[in-house]
Amino acid sequence: MRDPLSALSDAFTAFLFGKVETTRLPVRTSTGQAQAVYLPTAAPGLGDSGVIIGREVYSGKGYIYDPFQLYGQQLPAPHWLVLGESGNGKSALEKTYVLRQLRFRDRQVVVLDAQGEDGVGEWNLIAQELGLTPIRLDPTSALNGGIRLNPLDPAITTTGQLALLRTIIEVAMGHGLDERSGFALKVAHAFVNETATDRQPVLMDIVDQLRHPEPESAEAMNVDIDDVRAWGLDVALVLDRLVDGDLRGMFDGPTSADIDLDAPLIVFDLSHIDRNSIAMPILMAIVGVWLEHTWIRPDRKKRIFLVEEAWHIINSPFVAQLFQRLLKFGRRLGLSFVAVVHHLSDVVDGAAAREAAAILKMASTRTIYAQKADEARATGRVLGLPRWAVEIIPTLTPGIAVWDVNGNVQVVKHLITEAERPLVFTDRAMTESSAIDLLPEDVRAAELEAEQRAARIENQQRLNESSESTVA
Repeated sequence: MRDPLSALSDAFTAFLFGKVETTRLPVRTSTGQAQAVYLPTAAPGLGDSGVIIGREVYSGKGYIYDPFQLYGQQLPAPHWLVLGESGNGKSALEKTYVLRQLRFRDRQVVVLDAQGEDGVGEWNLIAQELGLTPIRLDPTSALNGGIRLNPLDPAITTTGQLALLRTIIEVAMGHGLDERSGFALKVAHAFVNETATDRQPVLMDIVDQLRHPEPESAEAMNVDIDDVRAWGLDVALVLDRLVDGDLRGMFDGPTSADIDLDAPLIVFDLSHIDRNSIAMPILMAIVGVWLEHTWIRPDRKKRIFLVEEAWHIINSPFVAQLFQRLLKFGRRLGLSFVAVVHHLSDVVDGAAAREAAAILKMASTRTIYAQKADEARATGRVLGLPRWAVEIIPTLTPGIAVWDVNGNVQVVKHLITEAERPLVFTDRAMTESSAIDLLPEDVRAAELEAEQRAARIENQQRLNESSESTVA
């Protein structure tokens, strides 16, 4: 019980200065013990305009992403890199993303479909649903009225044609052209363009001219005609493969007239091409340059160029250089390039390390699905991911990925609607399912546990970065 003098003193002080609050002794604790008093926090979203991807794992709020809406504000470039091992949901994400983008009237999409089964590409079902026919590039059917793409199409500029011819030859040879071979190719190309005025020039014209060069080309450089023929022999042999070899029929004639470049979705079905052969990077180079000059136009449309098995592009110095120009050029005309790669080590340690680094730098959006721990660490170093994100990548379950949008890093679960499910989950895509309703109970429980573990790792990371505190 308080003595009368203390009570009188408190009453007088309260009369002069107001009521005095009772003081309590502090309680000392650590951040680990007091983390329960922290309010729940979540990283800011990317806005509410664009394509719905799914939900952010920690907060549960919707995750919306659109490179065209974010470009110039939160994104310095609209290009996107998707990484992850097979069976984790890359295929489902790509397909639903394209379907949702096509809900906007000013969108156009081109897909290089390098995977497939049962004789058709993986995107065949979606193309059929939209009433479209994929452009199937197949050397076995090209001679019987199949699709052709002409590298010498007049729609491609003369400079672009020569650059494309050089790339085809360099990819096939595995090294750059020397000056003499380059000169023989240049004079042959110039002669063909000058003389073939009543029709589309074709590759066979170039091969013939390399085998039988004009005397004027030798006189211009004050060399013998036999020297010019010898310089162009290796070039002629490489181009002959496209004309009369295992790749004949796809590029040795005028461009097919039934290719609809105004369709909302254009699918190039490359599933009949051996993915491990030299044909694939050559094919991608031809398609990429052909699209650059025929499809991309200043008509204010927003275009998406999605390439599966994109390591064929990024891992070849010559093809990567062509696509670097396409990416830089495309930003001015509303082009978003989407590259899908299984392992980043496939490209950063390859022959085109410098070109790969340049393309990766232009990809301001990175989506990383589950990878092994060592691959996750290597990916984190190359992409500059925070430590907590690198630690949870190996624990991610199908359909959940780390999204890095120009430094805004979040963990996102991709969601699929009932209308999209039959289009997304083909037989092969079922192995990459991210729809929780299609997973068994034990996988569902594992997914929930992984989400909780990821949240604990992130919270612990934040707490470790803060010093021990005293809470009153």
